[in-house]
Amino acid sequence: MAVKIRLKRMGAKKRPFYRVVVADSRSPRDGRIIDQIGTYNPVAQPAEVSINEEKALKWLSDGAQPSDTVRNLFSKQGILEKFHNQRNSK
Repeated sequence: MAVKIRLKRMGAKKRPFYRVVVADSRSPRDGRIIDQIGTYNPVAQPAEVSINEEKALKWLSDGAQPSDTVRNLFSKQGILEKFHNQRNSK
């Protein structure tokens, strides 16, 4: 089973709000999820990002692949750097 970390769209029309979720890559965008690890609100100025670092690092170490947007959010939050340091220190 290929696991992805991606965004699930919530919110009203023209007022997007996203949840950062872990899901099977075969499930639809807003379909079944395995775990919710954070939120992303691009409408707020500046954009609000809230991610549970422990869960994100756990899923990355278990082999979950982040989508391009989630990878950008993780790098801005410093999660990818921590993951690479954690992986290279072993």
